[in-house]
Amino acid sequence: MTDDLDDLKSLMNAATPQPDAARKAENIALAQKNFANLQGSRGELRPTSDRPKPGFITGVRHMLNILTSRGALTASTALVAVGIIALTPLGTHLIPQSSDAPFIPPAVQEAPATTQMRETEADEPAIAELSAPMVEMEMAAQDMAGQGIAQSAAKSNIRMAAPSSPTMMVDAPVIMPQNTTESFANADANPVVTATQSPVSTFSIDIDTASYAIVRNSLLKGQMPDKDAVRVEEMINYFSYDYAAPSEEAAFAPTVTLSQTPWNSGTQLLEIGIQGAEVTERPPLNLVFLIDTSGSMQDANKLPLLKKSFRLMLGQLRPEDQVAIVTYAGSAGQVLDPTPASERTTILNALENLSAGGSTAGQAGLQQAYATAAGMAQDGDVSRVILATDGDFNVGLHDPDALKDYIADKRASGTYLSVLGFGRGNLDDATMQALAQNGNGQAAYIDTLSEAQKVLVDQLSGALFPIADDVKIQVEFNPATVAEYRLIGYETRTLKREDFNNDKVDAGDIGAGHQVTAIYEITPSGSPAILNDDLRYATAQTTGDSDELAFLRLRYKAPGANTSTLIETPISADISGNASFATAIAGFGQLLRDGTYLGDWSFADAIELADKTKGDDPFGYRAEAIQLMRLAQSLSAQ
Repeated sequence: MTDDLDDLKSLMNAATPQPDAARKAENIALAQKNFANLQGSRGELRPTSDRPKPGFITGVRHMLNILTSRGALTASTALVAVGIIALTPLGTHLIPQSSDAPFIPPAVQEAPATTQMRETEADEPAIAELSAPMVEMEMAAQDMAGQGIAQSAAKSNIRMAAPSSPTMMVDAPVIMPQNTTESFANADANPVVTATQSPVSTFSIDIDTASYAIVRNSLLKGQMPDKDAVRVEEMINYFSYDYAAPSEEAAFAPTVTLSQTPWNSGTQLLEIGIQGAEVTERPPLNLVFLIDTSGSMQDANKLPLLKKSFRLMLGQLRPEDQVAIVTYAGSAGQVLDPTPASERTTILNALENLSAGGSTAGQAGLQQAYATAAGMAQDGDVSRVILATDGDFNVGLHDPDALKDYIADKRASGTYLSVLGFGRGNLDDATMQALAQNGNGQAAYIDTLSEAQKVLVDQLSGALFPIADDVKIQVEFNPATVAEYRLIGYETRTLKREDFNNDKVDAGDIGAGHQVTAIYEITPSGSPAILNDDLRYATAQTTGDSDELAFLRLRYKAPGANTSTLIETPISADISGNASFATAIAGFGQLLRDGTYLGDWSFADAIELADKTKGDDPFGYRAEAIQLMRLAQSLSAQ
């Protein structure tokens, strides 16, 4: 038996060729030469795992990254094997010529013979690179099905995790959030102020409601809103309250109440409400719809929702009203000449024919809209441009300060500007605020048809027909009764004390039937809730009647007037009331920002207070707010 084995070994050794040292050295030199050649730049970037050449193999590689199950990996491996065999040039072999010489296909003698593994960063999983023959072969099969697989995966919003090792173990897909370029206009919350040092608080009114709708949109999507998107005053002013109507000769009337602060037993809430007068007979209205038709407006919650919203609004116009439509994308253009509102079919057809595409020439659009409005204006008419956009002014005059100056010059002509925001993702809130505040108009955000109903139907008169311009509020607190105070919200609306009497300083405007609410949290003198220590060298101020809490001043102009009118009234320390629904919303808004001054007060407390103070709710807006509080409570606990 031993002799037979020895004979077999001898035969095998004789059949096996001996290593050829010269041939081995030649092959090594050739491989090194090929490798060096492939390292240089040949007019294009070297393919890598994250920058491959397109083609069949690229698609297969992408598919391997996507598939996660063992069965799928097995199937895809078989597909790759079939593809390699099918693409192997005829007349070549897959077996090396000798045990020492790696096989080099004749068609690609310049290529390295083995598959390479690219070294990666510590946080980037290694991925097997295709060898040069594979790269060359895939260029001949770019139109095969694998290319389609790669493109389909690339179009989705899913990033597939790369394998953590060469064994092709693939992680589960990771859903990546959409990139956004949203920006919001806001400032740090107003601080607590000592009445002895700074007894006077001055600010411009705000009738905008965009912040509340943006907050709602975020919460309904299961996300806590961006803190800068929360402007508490706009959340408060989203709702209507039971304020006294003004007398026949007055543009508006103030209502003041004092109640216990629900989140701090040592402070009180001073609520100042302003009720605008209703308009019984309104003048003819000239409307210019300035519509953003850039490519970013193609989403369903943008241009399509805009069309539906304006259809609702047209039903509220009268035959003597006129409508024109100006659009802007790569350039501005007028798609509907001034047309009587009675010609609804003509107007609706112009709306329906709009489509999205191009960049955003906001400056050209504004110029065209104002020129159109100027041509429509007649004595006694009200002219207004309504800008509908997602806020992306990426071509032309887009800086908020530059826009502010431009709009300020145009409002002197009597044409006001309102801004309606649509959609999310690239909402430029800062630009929208600059436009609306300086155009003597309102900024609203429309995310549903119900919101369009509220803004463009239920509140149409208040949005379009001004009754008072440049409305400013100034409150002087009596240091004898008030130790400290802070204004809740209005951070972007504060004014200098001297601005109150300066009629050249712009402020907010009130439309017919509009309401404005402002809330101060005040700390009575002697309260244990006082946050600031007395100054060593300060002189105590006890001026004024000790029965007065504060002194309220309101200043406004009649529409088109250059000189303001002043209203003054003392605020008695004896007034009292109960916490209102506005208080619950004020607390809710502060919780969404940071809740710095709320102590242990929570979303649950806001919900309880809102339930108690909901009152009449004919359209369900307050019930919706309570539901949003519940959503915020759940999301904040995650």
